[in-house]
Amino acid sequence: MYTIKQLADLANVSRRTLRYYDQIDLLKPTAVGNNNYRYYDQDTVLRLQQIRFYQEMDFSLEQIREILDKSDFNTLQSLQTQKEALQQQAKRLDRLINTIDNTILHLEGQIKMDNKELFAGFDEAKQKEYAAEASKRWDPQLVKQSNQRWNRLSQEEKEAILQEGNQIYSDMIDQLNAEPDSEAVQAIVARWHQHIQHFYEPSFAALRGLGQGYASDPAFRNTFEAMHPDLPDFLHEAITVYCDNNE
Repeated sequence: MYTIKQLADLANVSRRTLRYYDQIDLLKPTAVGNNNYRYYDQDTVLRLQQIRFYQEMDFSLEQIREILDKSDFNTLQSLQTQKEALQQQAKRLDRLINTIDNTILHLEGQIKMDNKELFAGFDEAKQKEYAAEASKRWDPQLVKQSNQRWNRLSQEEKEAILQEGNQIYSDMIDQLNAEPDSEAVQAIVARWHQHIQHFYEPSFAALRGLGQGYASDPAFRNTFEAMHPDLPDFLHEAITVYCDNNE
């Protein structure tokens, strides 16, 4: 058994944080002594590790509690899903760093990059984000299914899908001066909808949530603002119109 101080020191969190987790039913102590001291067993330690992992992946505390309290939650399966997600994130960050390095060289006149190369590294991130947001903030099982579907594709198929995604956002940027409900913009959103189906089958509720996430979720917004500052909000508006017209 660990005392609250011992567990706080072990997990690099404050005792106040652990007390708050108790209050919101996220991490309950295994036992409370007559002196009101909280004690935590090994299962609770593993649950706290899961909490910390999901926090690293930008889940809210409410979302984490919902995931961990599911009747079919499996710690081993969750760890495997988290490992796959973090491995993909590491690969994406490596690609983004490489794109930054090349862009610096491009701006200094040492190499020449075309516009497609300027967006290298943003592509595979979308695949992870799509599955995550559509499952209402990362249901591990759906993320795993999406990864499995993606991994079954050949490298040529993956490259074609990623190029398709980049072209969709590039075409949307070209339409930023149009109205979100215009025929041209809505045709691009329809292509976007079909593109997502490479990864999973989204409901219109999921599409709405994804569009909202593009505008409000910091990770999404930063990604799309890197393409164009007006793109996140425009995508949100255009996707909302699309769902209103087709749902």
